[in-house]
Amino acid sequence: MMVSMAALLTMLYKFLAASASRHIWNRLRACSALSVLVVLTPALWAQNAESIRWTPEKLTNGSPCLFTVRAPENTTLITGSWQKHPLVFFHTLQNPEAWYALAGVDVAAEPGDYEVSIEVTRHGDRTTLHRTIHIASAPYKEIPLTVPEKFVQPGAEAQKIIAADQEIKRKVFAYSAPAPLWNEQFSSPLRSAPSTDSFGTRRVFNGSLASVHRGLDYRAKPGTPVKAVNAGTVVLARPLYYEGNCVIIDHGLGLMTIYMHLSKFNVKQGQHVKGGQLIALSGSTGRATGPHLHLSIRWQGEYLDPARLFSMQLPIPAHP
Repeated sequence: MMVSMAALLTMLYKFLAASASRHIWNRLRACSALSVLVVLTPALWAQNAESIRWTPEKLTNGSPCLFTVRAPENTTLITGSWQKHPLVFFHTLQNPEAWYALAGVDVAAEPGDYEVSIEVTRHGDRTTLHRTIHIASAPYKEIPLTVPEKFVQPGAEAQKIIAADQEIKRKVFAYSAPAPLWNEQFSSPLRSAPSTDSFGTRRVFNGSLASVHRGLDYRAKPGTPVKAVNAGTVVLARPLYYEGNCVIIDHGLGLMTIYMHLSKFNVKQGQHVKGGQLIALSGSTGRATGPHLHLSIRWQGEYLDPARLFSMQLPIPAHP
């Protein structure tokens, strides 16, 4: 995480003013105008400089990430890219000088060093900032699971259904609102049911490695109320082969939440929902080992750990 030069210089200046002896302070005050200008100009210049930081400071595969860029008030546009994805920045009412972009690191991302590139535009002048961020490997586990054989080796008819489902999801994921739709902190869809540490685990179905688990599972009896984790628009509410009864909510800027294995829908496609609103009841439809809720969080095609998103303090967009 980078600390701006303006902040460092301001802290140093206050320290000198507070701790210097009266003799030293009087000598500083007696300096020539040129000397004062030499002291102050870097601070004034730094206040107009750009800085980047990210939260959390240490990223692993599966981490959501918030980029913050501080830029002068006359900044007209900030764009960026992170792991070949565009970063879309937004403002808050509380801090108009800060620009924010919500992003993430896919659960399957390889550990290593990755560059984030930010371009700041001020009255036609552009400044490009580059930072290198290290991605560490999270200690995900491997777990064996037993499911009906049709979900491991689906037949010809099932293959047609699966292919049709893939096309449906491709169309749903192809568009996301160009502005943030959330208006509060993200929170659990089941307020009383405990979640498991299933995110990121390598899942072995009936003895064969099938996939990396790209969501978080909640232990829930059939019929448990499932709530939206934040405000957004329902872009899918229908049964799918593997997911069972499934709801997908678009929260804007490529961020979507996916709720699987439901027993009943309480929302329809195209409906706007609020955070905490009842959207469905839990169940065991689709490829499920028993009654539970599976929640996935998807950012521009990358799957992030929901638990880590819930633990972050995110800025609330100025115009949700």
